[in-house]
Amino acid sequence: MIGVFDSGVGGLTVIKELKKRLPGLSFVYLGDNARTPYGNRSQEIVQRYSQEDVDFLISKGAKSIIVACNTASVLAGDYLKRNYNLPIFEVITPAVQAAVKITKGRVGVIGTRATVGSKAHEQAILNINKDLKVFNQLCPLFVPLVEENCVRRPETKMIARCYLAPLKIKSIDTLILGCTHYPLLRQVIQDKIGRRVKLIDPAEAVIAMLVDRVQNDSNFDWSGKEEYFTTDVGSQFQEIAKRWLKQDIKIQKAEL
Repeated sequence: MIGVFDSGVGGLTVIKELKKRLPGLSFVYLGDNARTPYGNRSQEIVQRYSQEDVDFLISKGAKSIIVACNTASVLAGDYLKRNYNLPIFEVITPAVQAAVKITKGRVGVIGTRATVGSKAHEQAILNINKDLKVFNQLCPLFVPLVEENCVRRPETKMIARCYLAPLKIKSIDTLILGCTHYPLLRQVIQDKIGRRVKLIDPAEAVIAMLVDRVQNDSNFDWSGKEEYFTTDVGSQFQEIAKRWLKQDIKIQKAEL
């Protein structure tokens, strides 16, 4: 079984892609929405939260982990890989590789304070091709807007226009959605950044990478079991999950 965790509902974008590309693959999902967002936390706190998330998923039978959170991937990815003897997949590397493959030379990155501040995407891109231009843009309100199920509100469109305006001025041709919450805002982001800009979805990128690895790996179970846990069952997780996954799911309370 594979375990997937995020600070809230954003990791459901990974689950949607997993169910599409790898139907029947068993998984357990943890959304730590009681402590969302991770993006404004210190590295020490994100590492502690991430360790607690992984420990919980392992207790539920996970033998591989997807860190479906860009902030946790940046601030805790290496820490988790050092401290756990099991496959751990983060979302930074596959998104960067996908962007480098299609860009014409000018890449934008949007993300939380921690992700953008780390410049992890920029460094990884330039390590592959130092001639590319990378432009980072902080979008701190996107996560709470998604968590509060405000995707379709006019205020969200106004905020997106303000955030993305500097990247439009830079004439980017490729935009990395540097948070797994952001694909839930994909239509708004695409409308405001322009149709000619290619969007890189970290969920699509990490599952595309995973497809090549699962077929002959005994760590993966194909019985079709699905489990969903959150740290706050009173949130809007159920409604967002139903809209995004197009199915009713049973949510259980996680005690970390």
